[in-house]
Amino acid sequence: MTAELLTGAREALELFHEVHVDDDGALSFRHGDVPCAVQAMRLAEGLTVLSLTCVVAWDLPENRDLAVSAAERAGQGLFGTLGVVHTERGMDVTLRYAFPAEGLKPEPLSTLLMLVVSTASQLRAELLANAEGGA
Repeated sequence: MTAELLTGAREALELFHEVHVDDDGALSFRHGDVPCAVQAMRLAEGLTVLSLTCVVAWDLPENRDLAVSAAERAGQGLFGTLGVVHTERGMDVTLRYAFPAEGLKPEPLSTLLMLVVSTASQLRAELLANAEGGA
């Protein structure tokens, strides 16, 4: 079932993006400056989900106000969970969204995926503007 879901996701994404199929079957693509990946996993009998991960920003300056801004923004999102990871080079921000996708046709699936990736792109623009503005 995971292969079928990934095929459906690839077809849905190809309506808007050039999609690369990795050796393990995962999909990767870019939405503007935001790299994204889609994987399928079977969580339980009858429950197979697609997981979309977008790398919103990386190496942002360590800034408490920026981290708080990202956390507040995460609470506003309907599509995805925001993650902030602190590294030695700064902060990295990801947006993840997992959902059951069995039975979704390419058009509604593409709409759902585009809602998530457009949120990631919008968030990237906001975070970079805040980082450049000093907070």
